[in-house]
Parts: sequence; C-alpha cells; structure tokens
Amino acid sequence: MSGRAENGGRALPDPVSGAAAKQPEVSGVDLARVALRAAKEQARARGDAAQQKKQARRGGGLRSGARSDGRDPLALGSAINRLITERGWETPAAVGGVMGRWTQIVGDDLANHCVPLRYDEDPAERVLTVQCDSTAWATQLRLLAPQLVARLNTDLGHGTVRMIKVLGPGGPQRKFGPLRAPGSTGPGDTYG
Repeated sequence: MSGRAENGGRALPDPVSGAAAKQPEVSGVDLARVALRAAKEQARARGDAAQQKKQARRGGGLRSGARSDGRDPLALGSAINRLITERGWETPAAVGGVMGRWTQIVGDDLANHCVPLRYDEDPAERVLTVQCDSTAWATQLRLLAPQLVARLNTDLGHGTVRMIKVLGPGGPQRKFGPLRAPGSTGPGDTYG
C-alpha cells in the first residue's frame, strides 16, 4: 500500500527537506486490495451487528449447541476433581484418601490397633493425629513414625505430613458421685 492511496492521493512532505516527496503511482491492484479490505471490515461489522440482534431476540446470552463448552454437564468424578482443584483442596483430599486406605498403608496389625483421627493442614504443622487402643501399640507406632511419615510422603507428595502425633488409649468417662441414672450423659443432659 502506498502513501498516496492511504492519504487520498496527496503527497506527504519529506521530513528532511520539507518539500513534498513524489510517491510512485498506485496501481489498480493496490487499490483493489484496499477496497477489498474495507469491504471485509464492513461485512464483519454488519455480521456482528446481525448476530447481536439475533441473540437479543432469542433472549440474549449463549445457547447450547452441538459443540461442547464450559456449560455442558460433567461426569460426577470430573466435577469433583474440578471442584477440588478450583478450591485448592488437593492435599486434604489426598490425606482423606490415605485415611480410607489406612490398612493398606500401615498393614493389618497396626491398622487393627491404631486409627487416624485428623490431619492439621496448616503449612507450619502438617500433623497426622493417630489414636491407638493400647499403650503398647502407641509405643510401637512412635517407633515406626519416621518410616510411616516417609511412606506417606512418597504416596502424597514431599512434605505433606511432617509429623505423626500418637495418642494413647482414652480412659473411661468419669462418673461423679455414687448415684447415676441409666443412659444419662451427666449433669448437662437435662439442658436440652
């Protein structure tokens, strides 16, 4: 495209001498290209306007069609994975999976006597709390804790679990006083 066709046939001044520089004559092919480009832009603008009018008549917005888009229904597994990723729940979901596979990870003997209770996902902590049904199993788990942390981190990703907090067996509920009603939960059960 020459400057003459774009400036309505006027010659532009020469920046060095200030005099009008002579431009080569514009051929018919160049003029045809300019006219074609202008016609395409006008047609595109008319098409966009027609599309907007059509959408306004139909109630506006996008309509579902033959091609997939972000509004199509998802399979349940895909929807859950998308939700986990969007909310940043990858680590808690992975740890929850470990709690479901506890027997496979630690073995039958340990799983029969030790149960994972909770996981503290605070980046400074990252502690898995496990309760054992006897003091002997709690001691055994404390001895196996470094190997178990290593196994969990290979399964979940490095640094997911930093420490295992082992709780011993819980004692029986205290029964205050010699008289107690059967099925009572203590002095608070009359308050609703």
